[in-house]
Amino acid sequence: MEKKESIGRLISCINRYTHIYLRDSMQKYQLGSGQFRLLTTLYKHGDGINQEYFANFLKMDKATAARSIKKLEDVGFILRKKDEKDKRAYNVYLTEKAKELEPKIKHILNSWTRILLKDFSDDEQIAYINFLKKSVKNASDYLKE
Repeated sequence: MEKKESIGRLISCINRYTHIYLRDSMQKYQLGSGQFRLLTTLYKHGDGINQEYFANFLKMDKATAARSIKKLEDVGFILRKKDEKDKRAYNVYLTEKAKELEPKIKHILNSWTRILLKDFSDDEQIAYINFLKKSVKNASDYLKE
């Protein structure tokens, strides 16, 4: 039997290349990959997300999420406001500056997707995405046990 390629190594390579692409693309907007992930989460899920939600949703520790939120606040992309129901918690809101950046962010993401899927047929693209989703679910299910 032929030696199988390491799936972990391949996933790691894609992850590393993605970080490099995002780092280079986001630098002009004063965004790192951590801040970028928080911003895209706000674009997708809407304003007023609780600070703790980011940590849970993005699978990062609370301190990392807090640092990323602070950096986004410092460069004027978000505002933090105390939660009216829980005075110890903060909710996060997009500023106009962040809203104006959204089309550029989406363009960067779509460009990277086109790069990754270049030379794939439509059927191959669908299959690839479904395989990745299944792998993510398998990993998540395993780690929940």
